[in-house]
Amino acid sequence: MVIKSFEDIKAWQEAEKLVKEIYSLTAKEKLAKDYSLKDQLQRSAVSIMSNIAEGFESNSNNEFIRYLGYAKASAGETRSLFYVVYEASLINK
Repeated sequence: MVIKSFEDIKAWQEAEKLVKEIYSLTAKEKLAKDYSLKDQLQRSAVSIMSNIAEGFESNSNNEFIRYLGYAKASAGETRSLFYVVYEASLINK
């Protein structure tokens, strides 16, 4: 399969789903009130999606690889933030 746009990339598609889920989750009462944590969680998730797209659009394999690394780092940040959200009893596992 030839990938012609970043929207064709499976990782980008999964990141888009994650962003939608996080925005839905952060709209809920407890987490919605923690503006800083809510914002950081949303930004880290959007960063995953955005870095995949930006790297693909660079038209350079080396740049794409670099941006995939940034996306992976943002995924780690997002995962870590979920521990904070869970430990603060803002969501259930």
